[in-house]
Amino acid sequence: MTTESWVESAADGGFGIGNLPYGVFSRRGELPRVGVAIGDRVLDLAGLSADGLVDGRRWFASGSLNAFMAAGRPAWRANRDRLVELLTNAGFRERVEPHLVPLRDVGLLRPFEVADYVDFYSSEYHAANVGRMFRPDREALAPNWKRLPVAYHGRAGTVFPSGTPIARPSGQRRAGDEDEPVFGPSLRLDFEAEVGFVAGVPSGTGRGVPTWAFRDHVFGFVLVNDWSARDLQAWESAPLGPFLSKSFATSISPWVVPVAALEAARVEPPAQDPEPLHYLRCDEPWGLDLRMEVLINGRVAARPPFAAMYWTSPQQLAHATANGTPLRTGDLFASGTVSGPEREHRGCLLELSWNGREPLELDGMKRTFLEDGDTVTVRASAPGAGGAAISLGEVSGTVLPSRL
Repeated sequence: MTTESWVESAADGGFGIGNLPYGVFSRRGELPRVGVAIGDRVLDLAGLSADGLVDGRRWFASGSLNAFMAAGRPAWRANRDRLVELLTNAGFRERVEPHLVPLRDVGLLRPFEVADYVDFYSSEYHAANVGRMFRPDREALAPNWKRLPVAYHGRAGTVFPSGTPIARPSGQRRAGDEDEPVFGPSLRLDFEAEVGFVAGVPSGTGRGVPTWAFRDHVFGFVLVNDWSARDLQAWESAPLGPFLSKSFATSISPWVVPVAALEAARVEPPAQDPEPLHYLRCDEPWGLDLRMEVLINGRVAARPPFAAMYWTSPQQLAHATANGTPLRTGDLFASGTVSGPEREHRGCLLELSWNGREPLELDGMKRTFLEDGDTVTVRASAPGAGGAAISLGEVSGTVLPSRL
């Protein structure tokens, strides 16, 4: 079977036949439904199903991917194979083409209902930089960091679709020379460029998900911006972890790239020393060669290398469920800030400005932390089968003044 699509725009832009990411879209006067990106179009799966071209109308005539994600890997594989057939065999063109809608004519919504949200801390470069900033007289990494994927449990109710404006949060903050905190808008608002994966198939209570079962439970990957108020975080994270400094907003991209689309992007992750405990060992290489870019007001601020992440996605899932926590459809797991060895690789302003001491300069624009009106965009691509690029799309948000 040919791997070239009869959709003319499919060869360019990263949304080709090797990608086929899922999302939820709407048109004026119509209910939301599930679609797949192909070139500069979205393929209406609810319409295809109604015409008998694909199975699963109950999955696709919906404002959420959750029902399809819960259907499991055989259903995901069968639908992907069928879409490839429909989009590469010109004999189907006359029936399929009426269900292709220009992307410019639709609104892209949050692709799935988030059950729970976990944010990891899996970049050694990021963790070491933070350690050097805040604990200069101690080891940069805490003793547990290379033994387990560190994480915090976030707030599912404030995971927003790309394009949602982000109001500057308020909370308690204390300057270094002040004895008492004050309440007010964050003065050190930051972004965190991350990659997330979403669970489709649940797991039972009391049974963890081993690393080898990752493909059986995980539906796909999204881009994540875990907005962070650094001044609130510094004050409230003693001794426990982030709370108000993180819970106000997390943004995700509109397209969920299936795990199957990223097989060609898998690479060896960094060597892990000491060797992880048995439940964290992986028989396959699960580093992902994702090329990320962060833009502030259209200017490229960083290019974080996801392949440099110390802990991999299967290890994160195995650890998150190792205590018997059941996995639910829609559980979102984010990687933590993606960073690398060079300054241009740092995936947040905390690192890029070294906690405000070294302002970042971009074509005449200077930033230590985000200002009202700033728009942050995170985008990424990956190598696909046969050398074609796979786009993960982008996630963006604009900072609004505090509403409090």
